[in-house]
Order: sequence, then structure tokens, then C-alpha cells
Amino acid sequence: MLTAVLVLNALIALLCFYMAWQLWKIRRVLAKVADTLIIVERRTGAVLRRGPNAIAKGQQGTRQLRQQYRQLEAQLQQAEQVLQLLRFGQKARRSRSRERGTLSQ
Repeated sequence: MLTAVLVLNALIALLCFYMAWQLWKIRRVLAKVADTLIIVERRTGAVLRRGPNAIAKGQQGTRQLRQQYRQLEAQLQQAEQVLQLLRFGQKARRSRSRERGTLSQ
């Protein structure tokens, strides 16, 4: 009877040691995961803190580009008008020179 109790106690002790060992392994894994999450949180926080400034700079740059685009568009329209006037002038000169050529013959 005493042998049976000792064997049973030994089995229970071995089971408890096995469970403690498994819990210790789980604890190590969880500690590594927690450390990794802390590092990720710090890095993410640092990136996100810079976010609003970067967005504001991007918006400002976009505003400036749009303004420059409007100015260039106005200049392009003016240049197109000048070219149209020059073409009109060339056509008028050609037609006058043709008229003079036909009149002198």
C-alpha cells in the first residue's frame, strides 16, 4: 500500500513538473511577444507622431503646385493667342502678296 502511494505521489509530482515546465516555456514566449509589441508600439508611435506634419507639408506642396499649374495654364493660353495672331498675320500677308502678284501680272 505504501508503495502504491509513493508511486502515485511520484507520478503526480512528475505531472506537476511537466506542467510547470510547459508554463515556463509559454511564459518565455509571451515575454518575447510582449517585448516585440512594445518595440512595435514605440516605432509606430514615432511614425504616427510625424504623420500630421508630413500630411500638412504634402497639402502645402499640392496647393503650391496647383497655383503654379494655374499660372502656367494662363501663360499657355496667352502664348496660344499670340500664336493664333501670328498665324492670322502670316495668312493675311500671304493673301496680300498673292493679290499683289496677281494684280501686277
